[in-house]
Amino acid sequence: QVQLVESGGGLVQAGGSLRLSCAASGRTFSSYAMAWFRQAPGNEREFVTSISRRGGSTYYADSVRGRFTISRDNAKNTVYLQMNSLKPEDTAAYYCAAGIVTSDSTSGYDFWGQGTQVTVSS
Repeated sequence: QVQLVESGGGLVQAGGSLRLSCAASGRTFSSYAMAWFRQAPGNEREFVTSISRRGGSTYYADSVRGRFTISRDNAKNTVYLQMNSLKPEDTAAYYCAAGIVTSDSTSGYDFWGQGTQVTVSS
């Protein structure tokens, strides 16, 4: 199994940027596809982006494509989410997840971090 810890959340103004990190434990990090989900109060958890085990394939929700970039460094056991041109509707708790293959569903992931809050002011 793998343990995940997110960091990098905070308060930013609309149009600003933020970089989230997800640090994973264990030597099996490279065996997992990784993803970011987000959840705003009163809403269901939604898919944001995912990346394959080697980083060769990435997927994005339409709402973030062109603004967000997912990447990973398997040597550092870390996955990143670079968020640019942030909008108030991006405000949510962001969660890192690990699964056997990339998926846009929460059910496709076995391990989850505790989340980090991102708030974008208008």
